[in-house]
Amino acid sequence: MRNYNLGFISNEDIYKHVKNTVESYRREITLHQFNENIVDPIKLTFDSKVYGKTIHQAIEDECFRQIDKSNGNSIGYFHQNLFKYVGNGWVVPKSGFDVENKRLHIFVELKNKHNTMNSASSQKTYMKMQAKLLEDDEATCYLVEAISKKSKDDIWKLTVDKKPCSHKRIRRMSMDKFYELVFGDCKAFYKLCIALPNIIEDVVSDNEGLALKNTVYEELTREHADLLTAIYLLAFSTYEGFNELND
Repeated sequence: MRNYNLGFISNEDIYKHVKNTVESYRREITLHQFNENIVDPIKLTFDSKVYGKTIHQAIEDECFRQIDKSNGNSIGYFHQNLFKYVGNGWVVPKSGFDVENKRLHIFVELKNKHNTMNSASSQKTYMKMQAKLLEDDEATCYLVEAISKKSKDDIWKLTVDKKPCSHKRIRRMSMDKFYELVFGDCKAFYKLCIALPNIIEDVVSDNEGLALKNTVYEELTREHADLLTAIYLLAFSTYEGFNELND
């Protein structure tokens, strides 16, 4: 195993964590899955012609779009469960907050992007943090965003029931600042991002079963030698006139 030079987590632990994340990724797509909601051949035709793609490339893009829709939870798993390996009181509980350190009275909700919460979910999260402060008068609660508009550690200001709310121990923080809080290294998150491509490459190359399996093209060409024709027949086989495509 190569040395990833992270310092705040061992090579073995980060490799294991990335492997678990990759295993949770959707890595297979068949023709049945591809057409489960009936793929729009008109859109694929526009995509290929307007953007100068082959129909093969347009189909590939659609395959990845469908696969990607199911992978958001995997990224959430990656961000949250890395803190299982920290020790020093940091835990990922089965319920409650996403990450906690009861020794330090720190309670964290993690979000992948700054815009993933609507007003209702923001208010619900804020009230959960208010309740924690009433339960533990030493608590500090953080809403931590992996993808934030800027690096920050600010008081979270919010309107709840039409009333402006703020508290110095309910805070909104970017992921780099949270890594600094946890690991004592202001560049810890940067180091992880730089090392991540190599870690993922190592995991995928070491584990053949984690490679993407895409049988869509193979199955489509069994339906018809021409991919575009096969796509139209997939969607419109019972429409008037399309039976002529088989002639």
